Amino acid sequence: MSSRPITVPPPFAKLENDELAAFIEVMVLAASADGDFAPEERSKLAASFESLTSRRLDPALIDEVTDRLGAELGVEGRAARLASLGGRLPEPAARRIAFDLALQVVLADGVVRTSERELLLEVAEALGIDPDEAADAVKKRAAEGG
Repeated sequence: MSSRPITVPPPFAKLENDELAAFIEVMVLAASADGDFAPEERSKLAASFESLTSRRLDPALIDEVTDRLGAELGVEGRAARLASLGGRLPEPAARRIAFDLALQVVLADGVVRTSERELLLEVAEALGIDPDEAADAVKKRAAEGG
């Protein structure tokens, strides 16, 4: 992971469908990591969804997408869903964006719970991001307040 966080995702027009799906899925995984999909996390997810799709897709699809992803997570398990991320995000820059999106969602409610921190480290591992760099990014961004 580079020392400069990537916080602006590329516009939807430049994303492949697998990349977009992976970005959205990693945010949903992050939002549900602590078992509480807080309003702040939902708001951050909605804003990121709109940004990723250049406002071309109805934000109301978020509920449909999160329900579908929740069902897949229930059937396949978190490890399998995380493992699938790497294959859908072959480029290092896309992997860093995915990690940063997950981090932004976790930080949205102002509290980083142990389960959320663990999920972020699992995301980093699945994406081939150095675990020490990922842990440092979480610590730094949490200290900055998001």
